[in-house]
Amino acid sequence: MSARGRLMQALPAGGVMVAVQASEGEVRDLLSGFEDRAGIAAVNGPSAVVVSGAQDAVTKVADRLAADGRRTKALSVSHAFHSPLMDPMLDDFRKVAEGVSFGVPTLPVVSTLTGAPVPAEEFCSAEYWVRHVREAVRFADAVTSLADLGVRTFLEIGPGGVLTAMAQAALEDGPAVVPVLRADRPEEVAVTTALARLHVHGTPVDWSAVLAGRGARRVDLPTYAFQREHYWLETAIAPAAPAHQPSGSDNPAETEFWEAVENGQPEALAERLGLAEGAPLDSVFDALATWREESRNRSTLDGWRYHTVWQPLADPSSGPLPGSWLVVAPDAGAAEPYARTLRDRGAEPLCVTVADPAADRSALVELLRDAVAEHSGPVSGVLSLLALDERSHPTHPGLPAGLTATVALVQALGELEPDAPLWCVTAGAVSVSRAQPVTRPLQSLVWGLGRAVALETPQRWGGLVDLPTAPDGRALARLADVLADAAGEDQLAVRASGVLVRRLARMPRATGGTDGAWKPRGTVLITGGTGSLGGHTARWLARGGAEHLVLTSRRGEAAEGALELAAELGALGARTTIAACDVADRAALAALLDGLADDPAPLTAVVHAAGLPQFSPVADTSLTELAAVVSAKVAGAVHLDELLADRELDAFVLFSSVSGVWGSGSQAAYSAGNAFLDALAQHRRARGLAGTAVAWGPWAEGGMAADGGAEEYLRRCGLPSLPPALAVSALQLAMDRDETTVVVADVDWPRFAPSFTIGRPSALLAALPEARAALDSGGADGGPGGDRGEGAASDLVRRLSAGAPEDRHELLLELVRKEAAAALGHPRTDAVEPDRAFRDLGFDSLTAVELRNRIGTATGLRLPMTMVFDHPTPTALTDRLLGDLFPGGADGPHPDAGPDEARVRQTLASIPLSRLREAGLMDALLALAPGAPGGVATDTGTDGDADSAIAEMDLENLIELALGDSEA
Repeated sequence: MSARGRLMQALPAGGVMVAVQASEGEVRDLLSGFEDRAGIAAVNGPSAVVVSGAQDAVTKVADRLAADGRRTKALSVSHAFHSPLMDPMLDDFRKVAEGVSFGVPTLPVVSTLTGAPVPAEEFCSAEYWVRHVREAVRFADAVTSLADLGVRTFLEIGPGGVLTAMAQAALEDGPAVVPVLRADRPEEVAVTTALARLHVHGTPVDWSAVLAGRGARRVDLPTYAFQREHYWLETAIAPAAPAHQPSGSDNPAETEFWEAVENGQPEALAERLGLAEGAPLDSVFDALATWREESRNRSTLDGWRYHTVWQPLADPSSGPLPGSWLVVAPDAGAAEPYARTLRDRGAEPLCVTVADPAADRSALVELLRDAVAEHSGPVSGVLSLLALDERSHPTHPGLPAGLTATVALVQALGELEPDAPLWCVTAGAVSVSRAQPVTRPLQSLVWGLGRAVALETPQRWGGLVDLPTAPDGRALARLADVLADAAGEDQLAVRASGVLVRRLARMPRATGGTDGAWKPRGTVLITGGTGSLGGHTARWLARGGAEHLVLTSRRGEAAEGALELAAELGALGARTTIAACDVADRAALAALLDGLADDPAPLTAVVHAAGLPQFSPVADTSLTELAAVVSAKVAGAVHLDELLADRELDAFVLFSSVSGVWGSGSQAAYSAGNAFLDALAQHRRARGLAGTAVAWGPWAEGGMAADGGAEEYLRRCGLPSLPPALAVSALQLAMDRDETTVVVADVDWPRFAPSFTIGRPSALLAALPEARAALDSGGADGGPGGDRGEGAASDLVRRLSAGAPEDRHELLLELVRKEAAAALGHPRTDAVEPDRAFRDLGFDSLTAVELRNRIGTATGLRLPMTMVFDHPTPTALTDRLLGDLFPGGADGPHPDAGPDEARVRQTLASIPLSRLREAGLMDALLALAPGAPGGVATDTGTDGDADSAIAEMDLENLIELALGDSEA
């Protein structure tokens, strides 16, 4: 057996680790009596220690600390390293270490074993590494030791930058701590950023070596700062390139191209340009221009492409489920195992059976009222199993009863307004991997519905949980874990491997040539073919070589522009048939397909682009509207899937929408239908059939978003419309790569992410660095986390305090007008009149968030999202801000406050939070809070240490808590 194998056998199992908020001395005192079973594993600072060892010993130490109000956090590990539990393997490890040849280090080494410089001879001994396995890691001591030796720059070479944050916490201000790699960024971006940070901190960087072969060149900077003011819309000149679009040397394709040029590789260059050997010079120029345009377009498409992925969630705690839970199910038998699971967790299930597939809002209101009337206490949550009911609605056969009943339940809860979240359960509705495909696509309708409901009624929404088709006791127990503590997640799947959460992620960059490009042939059927999207798709197919295009719509040739489109397609070489056929009518669709059976060009592909828009909140959505919107998407797709199930097609393309991916307010039915299309594509693939669903963002030049100002509204919210020429290129790319589901949208994340999460945080965006950065910075153009910070707020407070009381209002009003002008894009403050309503100035939900973030950063106040609408003019908002900054009025402190409160507030507001922590004042401030004898009571079950507990506070919150004004 190898040395590694022997060591793995010798490693002890079953150990645990826990991080505690306590000093090393305190922990060592508590370890007295447990030295043979537990020890200190790591010292990360003066009050952060990791204890490792046998579970009973570590638990007792943690319990003792918790009893003193100290915070603890369990760490997930396979073995308890750096503790007495390592003793059984030390002899084996020593033998291996003694067989290793050590080289003398050429650089000085500071050891994390001792926290100090280590002599070379000690570093090269086997005994040193045996101690390293057994004893604690003194990370903070090693970092501070380096700083004491004069080290001013720390570079972490590791996969995720984890140690960088720990080093910064251990160091005083001054030294630069730079990670080479970041888990949330591509390697090229992370490394280049690290080099740039080293450069600006004074570390020499050989930029000629870094930029070699990338086409970089020096440019002269202007001799003074230019200032320019545009009097036209910049988008009228050229579409703004998305922030993620590579250009110049950042574009990998262009980098490879210019390397071929610089290295004198004519064959490689000709191959890239598609030229024959010895082509004349003019053809080279034409080919270069074409190649450059295609390269830029491909780069743009890469920036538009996303997909959803499922990531494992750390096992939720198996905590109790107190209170009463409404369990709403289609029959008592379906509810029983769920009710039993809730009962086992301490909850009282109140079962509500919705047996009638035609039950509407009023019926659900009565059923819920009856269930609650028999119970005296409040309801803690609502668990809906209605989605499991796949029976057809008696009046609208195209709708499953599970969907209509869930809509009725949402509407009934809106009428009753219980203070309880709604969780919807499905089984087999989502695909978490190729090995675990969708088995019940109809239930995915509720997933699309739920994503929209989360945006419309965030205060009453819990989330969506998909279970296996036949959930066992373990799956139900994990469901209970999620209901007890979902950790901020609202889209989860329970599988045998554990609990998974849904994330939006970027598609891998498209690489390679077009040798395997998909090409249409024979006859292609396009539903909704005379509409805007259908027309653009038809032109693309005609140019690609389709012989016969069959375009269906409800009106057929009577549809506006239908005959002109047919003539245009004919000019492109495609024979065109325009048929009046509602694909939601199965018989009519079957007749159309039968008529194509004798066509000399066989049917090879289908593009389902039919659909109806919706602009009504779920509370006002009638059954008729629900049926019309859903059936336009779902019924046609179902009929095509069933009628062509035995046909070997080259492509079965479903035009979906981003509304089905992340939801859309006032479009619950539309979101539901599109979520189904994504699930159907996955379901077809699992059956070995062709299937591709493209979830589109809004299209320009027509489409559902082009009417009634919707296109401009979506652009302001961060979803600019897609140019049709590039959109069909994205469709071609999806077909070339044989993708099952793909999201194609031009998302302006600094605008979209804050707007999307204004009412409810979304873990769906957690895997996207651009979205996280936008939310961390507070949104577009100057939100919190930008160039301004605590210093700006402190400066403002000092200026206001130093000025005469009668001047404070004018100074603050000028700030409000300046930030309002910036949020609206005006270059001057005079564009914002003091007494004109914000709505009249052009504010909407997005610009309201921007203004709130800007003023919050400038003043240091935590302001509500509805600030602009609660205080409708700049003058009214200024009055509110002045009252918050000077609670006692412009002339002095609040009459009920202590004599020094105003001075305390001003002084504290001028001190950065980091300085308060360093000075040890944080605990003292928290101890001043009412009802906190000796300090604020802490919950030992929460994660993190004291700093993480107050990280959610801003300075204003802290002052309010310390001075007893907080309502919390």
